[in-house]
Amino acid sequence: MATRNPGKNARKWTRLHLSIPVFVRTRDENGKDSLEFATAINISAGGALVVVRRSLPIATRVSLEVPSAPIGAADGQGAGSKVIQAKAVWVAHQDDYHLLGLKFNRPLSTDMPLDKPIRKTRLAV
Repeated sequence: MATRNPGKNARKWTRLHLSIPVFVRTRDENGKDSLEFATAINISAGGALVVVRRSLPIATRVSLEVPSAPIGAADGQGAGSKVIQAKAVWVAHQDDYHLLGLKFNRPLSTDMPLDKPIRKTRLAV
């Protein structure tokens, strides 16, 4: 039975297995921009696994834009989307799709204080 080296395979952040729609922006070696609507199938503070239709080479710089409801901007919570800079660290090909392993340039903050308290409203029943 093979033993695993826990230090080598240990993940720094827990993965969340969620399907999140994202826009994937890239620029090729000729400077041509591309935009693709894709799905992140798991995400952590350090990276994401994204399913794309177009194959991208390893080390490609990627901007992920996570669209969100416009209520944040109306409530003073900031813009309606979040842009995350990342780099492709591995690619796997599967049928007509490609799995893109991304490492974020900076880990996502998991303990950022809110600028403004969220108001909770109860529904009258």
